[in-house]
Amino acid sequence: MTPDIDFALIGHQESWRAAADVLDVLRGPRFAPLPVDEIKDILPWIPPRTICQVAVDSITGSRARGVYIDSFIPPDRLGAEYSLDNLTRVRAAASCASQAGAKIVSLGGFSSILIEGNFDHLPNKRDTVFTTGNTLTVALIVRGVKRMCEIEGRNLQRSTLLIIGASGDVGSGCARCFAPHVRRLQLIARNAERLRRLASELGSGGVEVEMSTDVKRCTRDADIVICAASLPSPSLLLGHIAPDALICDAGYPKNLAPSAASPRTTVFFGGLGQITGGMGFVPDFRGVLNRHPFPDVVHGCLLEGIALALEGRLEPFSQGRGRIMPEGVEEIEAIAARHGIFLAPLYNGRGPVEGVKRAIESRVA
Repeated sequence: MTPDIDFALIGHQESWRAAADVLDVLRGPRFAPLPVDEIKDILPWIPPRTICQVAVDSITGSRARGVYIDSFIPPDRLGAEYSLDNLTRVRAAASCASQAGAKIVSLGGFSSILIEGNFDHLPNKRDTVFTTGNTLTVALIVRGVKRMCEIEGRNLQRSTLLIIGASGDVGSGCARCFAPHVRRLQLIARNAERLRRLASELGSGGVEVEMSTDVKRCTRDADIVICAASLPSPSLLLGHIAPDALICDAGYPKNLAPSAASPRTTVFFGGLGQITGGMGFVPDFRGVLNRHPFPDVVHGCLLEGIALALEGRLEPFSQGRGRIMPEGVEEIEAIAARHGIFLAPLYNGRGPVEGVKRAIESRVA
C-alpha cells in the first residue's frame, strides 16, 4: 500500500557532475557510469519525474513523508533564452506532485524564479498547495550572517551591508530584516524601478540606503555582502571588495565566480538548514541530492515545505514576489525550529568555515 504523501520537493541539479550522480543512482549499480558528454545529450529528453521517496523525522516524534521530483532542467540551460522550456518543465513537475497526492509542494532553485511566485502558472488542484520556500531561505541567510559576525567578532550595527539581487524575493526579504540592524544598506539589482521602490520603503524607516544597478560601484565599502542574484551560473565578480569582508553566497547555482573575492575574504554558503531529527531516501540518494559536508542539510526553499508539512500548516506560506516581511521570517523560523530544523553548520567550497565546529560544540556544552 502506498503511504500518504505529505509534501513534494521540486528541484534540479546545478552541475553536470550532480546530474550524472543522479542518473547513476537511477540506473543502478549493474550499469557503468555514463560519461558527461553522453549525459548532456540524454538529459534534455528526460521528462520531470519522481526519483525517490523522502521521510523526515521531527524532534517532536512526528514524521512527514514526501517525494523528490527532478525537473531535469539541464544545468547549462538556466538562462533567459530557455525560460519558456524550463517553465514547461516546472509545470510538468508540479503536475507530478499533484498526481502523487502531495499536500504541499516546495519549489527549489530556479523553479520559483521561473514562475516569480505566480502560482497561476501551475496546475490548479484543490488538495495541493505550493510555496516558493523563500521565507525560510531568508531566515537561514539572516541567521547565518549573524552567526558569522559572532564567530569573526564583527559588530553588525556598525557594518555596511551590500545585497546583490536586492529587488528579488530573497534579496528584498533580507534587506527588510537587516535594515534596523546595520549602519548602512547598499542595494544592487538589475531592475531599477523595483530597486527604487525598495530603497524608498527602507529609507522611510530611517536607515541609510544607497542603490545602484552596477555591481562595481558599491563593493568597495561593504563589510558584509549577501549575494542573492538569480544567475544561471557562478559568474558574479565583485570588483574591489574590501579584503576583510564577509560574503554570503546564497545563490543556487552559486553566484560567485571562483575569482570573485580575494583569499583574505571570508566566503560562506547561505540559506541552508539541517534536519536534526534525520531524513532518509528510497532509493538512497544521501550525498547526491544533498551534496554537503554535513548530514541532512537541505536548501531552505525545500525545507519550508517540509517544516509546514510537519506543522500541519498546509498553506502557500511564500508566494508572490517582494512580499517577505520580518514577521513572516520569524514565524517560519520558529515553525522550523519546533521540528528540529536549524541553520546548518557554515561551510564554503573549501569545506567547513574555520571556528564553526568550536562554536557549535560550545553551544551544546
